[in-house]
Amino acid sequence: MRRWVAVAAVAVGTFLLVTAEQLPVGLLTPVGADLRVTDGVAGLMVTVPGIVAAVAAPLVPVLVGRLDRRVLLGALMALMTLANSLSALAPTYPVLIGSRVLVGVAIGGFWAVAGGLATRLVPGPDVPRATALIFGGVAAANVLGVPIGTLLGGVAGWRVAFGALSALAAVVLVALFALLPRLVADEPVRPGGLLAQLRDRGVATGILVTLLVVTGHFAAYTFVSPVLQERAGVPVALVGPLLLGFGAAGIVGNFVAGVAVSRRLRRTVLGIVVALALVLALNALVGTGTVGGIALLLLWGLAYGGVSVSLQSWMISAAPRAVEAATALWVSVFNLAIGLGALVGGLVVDHTALVGVLWLAAALFLLAAVAVRAGAGGGERPQT
Repeated sequence: MRRWVAVAAVAVGTFLLVTAEQLPVGLLTPVGADLRVTDGVAGLMVTVPGIVAAVAAPLVPVLVGRLDRRVLLGALMALMTLANSLSALAPTYPVLIGSRVLVGVAIGGFWAVAGGLATRLVPGPDVPRATALIFGGVAAANVLGVPIGTLLGGVAGWRVAFGALSALAAVVLVALFALLPRLVADEPVRPGGLLAQLRDRGVATGILVTLLVVTGHFAAYTFVSPVLQERAGVPVALVGPLLLGFGAAGIVGNFVAGVAVSRRLRRTVLGIVVALALVLALNALVGTGTVGGIALLLLWGLAYGGVSVSLQSWMISAAPRAVEAATALWVSVFNLAIGLGALVGGLVVDHTALVGVLWLAAALFLLAAVAVRAGAGGGERPQT
């Protein structure tokens, strides 16, 4: 029981991290209006922490050596508390972006360590379930964190939303120290070990698929609010509740994928990316009605909910003797793709039609399906 309580504490940490990273998705309009920037520029609030986290993910484990991972996770959650306090108080947009840099450091370091902790906290047969629980925090952030933050921002102002997140991060900081056991690294992550992982075909395939899927998702999802309002005719007051539905579907998808990957890892990943490609293509083609737009949003959430747990499981399967190093690389690419997706999506939105981000996402998901089919990993031999 104690082991599962510790897993739950890490899951709550991932919940807050993802909430902090994605909260601006629901607050682009009020932040942009208050600080006088366009929606595309406001999207940098997602891009910046994503890029910083991509650098921090491999760098932090290397710098800390054998430091107790409980201490490391606590320190990073303290940084998250500070960063969101600065966001809430930011007088100008450059100051707000500076606070988002600190958010990126915390996200990259925390996720790089937390993503592979299931192998150290529970017995081998329970690792897929524990990994699903840890990444359940990701889906729960979409269900509770981002929608509630969006609703709170609409009622009390976007600064209050960031302030509330800071207070919750302080509570989780205390919980991590109280509930996690000592987690001194048996073997520190070294730069050479990180580079060596890229020579493994299974790891390389997982990295490529992650880059394509996450870039595609965030190119479109960063602008889901204007997509819902302008294409599906959804009133602005319903955006928050619909994001709640998106996240609820994601929680279901997360735990369904957590069960499926223990049996058919490659087929699960392939099924997820194909489903995403179909849903985004349909959204681009027929997502202009309110009912259809909402239905496709929920299907999108259901499919994307399984991405984190399935791809993390892929990395564990591909590098069972170097889980922390492989996870650090994976988290780096995952967060780089978040920033890249938001950046590319912003360029598309500012220079072409809004529907362009939906087509871009569908194309990248299709390429990911090809990579899964042709690549190594997933517990199976490469396809020929």
